[in-house]
Amino acid sequence: MPSLKEVRNRIRSVQSTQQITKAMKMVAAAKLRKAQDATIQLRPYASKLNEVLGNLTTNEEVFAENPYTKVREIKNVLIVVVTSDRGLCGPFNTNVLKGTISLVNEKYASQSQSGNVHYMCLGKKALEFFTKRNQPIVGEYATIFQKLSFDVAKPAVEMVMADFVSGKYDVVEIVYNEFKNVATQIIQKEQFLPVIPTVSDSKKSNTDYIFEPSADYIVNDLIPKSLKIKFYKCLLESNASEHGARMTAMDKATENAGEMLKDLKITYNRSRQASITKEILEIVGGAEALAKK
Repeated sequence: MPSLKEVRNRIRSVQSTQQITKAMKMVAAAKLRKAQDATIQLRPYASKLNEVLGNLTTNEEVFAENPYTKVREIKNVLIVVVTSDRGLCGPFNTNVLKGTISLVNEKYASQSQSGNVHYMCLGKKALEFFTKRNQPIVGEYATIFQKLSFDVAKPAVEMVMADFVSGKYDVVEIVYNEFKNVATQIIQKEQFLPVIPTVSDSKKSNTDYIFEPSADYIVNDLIPKSLKIKFYKCLLESNASEHGARMTAMDKATENAGEMLKDLKITYNRSRQASITKEILEIVGGAEALAKK
């Protein structure tokens, strides 16, 4: 049985840890509210923009001529991996990294073996993961979440779009956590480029649109905007998911610390009782020895 001093030290240590996890939970909850509001506000706009873009695919000739819709033989692949800068958020980062590896193994195994799969790491955890594995990394955007905004995200998405148009990459995928609620994040693996038509054949045959000023102008103006909004939406979803995951993880850690404190206090009381009992027995034994004399 551990000594009373050892148990007391462990109790102090666990209490200190519990205070830290409780504070981190409160900080994550405060950040989550702001991140969640930003994500929810952008969703309707992004959804409507995608709907409009889908309707424009009724004009297949115009849509096919856009540089962001060019389908080429897949030789070079870029995967945008969205993680967090810090840990202590449960399986948040692990799930994204596992999802990225499974995506590569399922769809781009041959390109990966040839060294033609490149990674853009948004978040320090992704950068550390792929750097250790000597994978080709594109761009320096690991700390993008420190001051996340559309203007901060814009250079990254513009680089991705420019590299696709120039033919440097034939396909671009993005892997991130979609925010559902505080306790649930859903791994999403989406093809970012080339843009894929989303309207069914039946809808295309039953719709007729008048384009003003022209279909070419609208498509060429709308697709880049849609891509930038989609990219920024993925970052907002991941940011909200990170704070939700950290809040859940710290809440669980605080509960576990509480359970550990209960067990340690029981152990402390038992050790104290055993120590008192031992002292009483020694006193009684000494008194009996004196009485016999």
